[in-house]
Amino acid sequence: MQSFRKLLIAASLACALPAMAADTTLIKDVRVFDGQTVHARRSVLLEGGKIVNADFKGKTPAGTHVVDGAGRTLMPGLIDSHTHSFQHFELPLVFGVTSELDMFTAVPLVQEMNSRMARGENKDRPDIISAGILATVPGGHGTEYGFPIPTLTTPEEAQPWVDARIAEGSHFIKIVMEPGWPGHPMPSLDRATVKALIAAAHQRGKLAVVHISNQDDARAALEEGADGLVHLFNGESISDADLKSFVKLAHARKAFIIPTFSVLQSVSGLKETDVLEDKQMMALLTADQAAPLNSPYGKQERAQRMNATKSVVAALRTAGVPVLAGTDAGNAGTQAGASLHHELLSLTQAGLTPLEALRAATSVPAKAFRLADRGVIAKGAKADLVLVEGDPSQDIKASRNIVEVWKDGATVSARRKAQQELVAKELSTPTAAPQALPADGMISLFSKEKLASPFGTGWVPSNDAFLGGKSTVNLEYAGENAVNVKASVQPGFAFPWAGIAFVPGSQPFQPANLSAAKTLRFRVKGDGHGYQVGIMHGSARIPVYQPFAAGAEWQEVSLPMANFAGVDTSAITLIMFNAGPKTGDYQFQIADVRLTNQ
Repeated sequence: MQSFRKLLIAASLACALPAMAADTTLIKDVRVFDGQTVHARRSVLLEGGKIVNADFKGKTPAGTHVVDGAGRTLMPGLIDSHTHSFQHFELPLVFGVTSELDMFTAVPLVQEMNSRMARGENKDRPDIISAGILATVPGGHGTEYGFPIPTLTTPEEAQPWVDARIAEGSHFIKIVMEPGWPGHPMPSLDRATVKALIAAAHQRGKLAVVHISNQDDARAALEEGADGLVHLFNGESISDADLKSFVKLAHARKAFIIPTFSVLQSVSGLKETDVLEDKQMMALLTADQAAPLNSPYGKQERAQRMNATKSVVAALRTAGVPVLAGTDAGNAGTQAGASLHHELLSLTQAGLTPLEALRAATSVPAKAFRLADRGVIAKGAKADLVLVEGDPSQDIKASRNIVEVWKDGATVSARRKAQQELVAKELSTPTAAPQALPADGMISLFSKEKLASPFGTGWVPSNDAFLGGKSTVNLEYAGENAVNVKASVQPGFAFPWAGIAFVPGSQPFQPANLSAAKTLRFRVKGDGHGYQVGIMHGSARIPVYQPFAAGAEWQEVSLPMANFAGVDTSAITLIMFNAGPKTGDYQFQIADVRLTNQ
């Protein structure tokens, strides 16, 4: 949505508190997980942003800042192997995530980050190693985020497309195989073009990784030479024959797998309750940052949909196929930094030992993505480190007990403290009074002259045109406080829509406190098609939907606000009444829209 575009523009203006660094730091007498094994007691010396001695035994140099490691574990900075970076750039650091493998973001951000890292001036953010723009077809997955995407459809286009991405600064190539799901088919790259893209990436010495969502595409990607899969598929079960065959193929092709439990669980309607119930983690998340964790994609919990994913990960582990910890942070149900600790827990619940899970977030992704300077505690490596209380190689949840984080040798203490103070201030500050609702709840004051409202910006046409879509909508006053909505939902955007929207804030995308509203009511009639009410809140860029139908006769629709799971009603930015995503022509009338306190 438009908010996503604004966040991308704002990215270059984001600032962070200056990191604190001593010229030389000694972390003394600490348990060390070096990326592979655990050493009961070592001292690690840092200088100039590097690890200069991973087993220091000499006399402490004069002027060295000494950190007591007794009872603590020192680990390499964590690597999230699947993220999408567009906001909260500094947040992962406070959770010990010092590197992110970004699977798709805007080119200006990639170039800015490449420049920051090249200058050695990225101590206040995680390093972002990015694919930049992903490979997809017109209207395919990845085209729905509000900025132009160069697409392709034939094998002959593959090498020029890959070369253009490398010239833009992409570190590796991400390819999308995504046919959609029941009720929402999507165009996708054909197998010949996927094969050509993989070959083109390899021709230039770049890794080629593939987004998949089903077993058939996963097999096809591996058979065509993909270096790794950036998702696994889910399902209630997988046959023994399919399981053995898939794992054998992954092993034979020397591929790595990023399961992304965090987002697959979100699709299955599961929340990261371990994070939401962890007081020390929640003390580092503002309400806006925590909101996505309460808004998974799935509207019903379907834990059984994760059975196949768990079975595959357990079998991959047994077969020695590299498994990497990645969250798909940036999506509903996840949050950058925090979700990686949930991912580590999920990996152990799928059969990895805590030690293996730690490797999946350090040395394994570093090796898979050819990042020789991180993921380990060794001489010459980047001084990207995390110090925690306890031993996460025995209890994976100890990874959350963070004492200190170093990024390029600089401590993150100031950032962590500032974040804690920001959250504490937010909790102690009285929230703005809820918007006073009209006595009758009526928010639609429709007339021939104006589609007005008692508060906010009012009512506006809503469609996908500003995101490159081709859907159109026409609003006409129909008399008696009703509006006739004629929508033409057309291909051209991955999730096309058209309809009418209420903007409750005094400016577009300014949050309004509608917590006094308990129920959304409206009257509707139309062509018999199904429609959706979508509510956006905070900085969330993905609406939460509830369906409704528009039959031939007027009927009242009553939707409890509680049905819009995860929506922060104190920060609503948009309420939409939309046709789509199924393409075609639609017509409905809407009248007497009310927000009531009952």
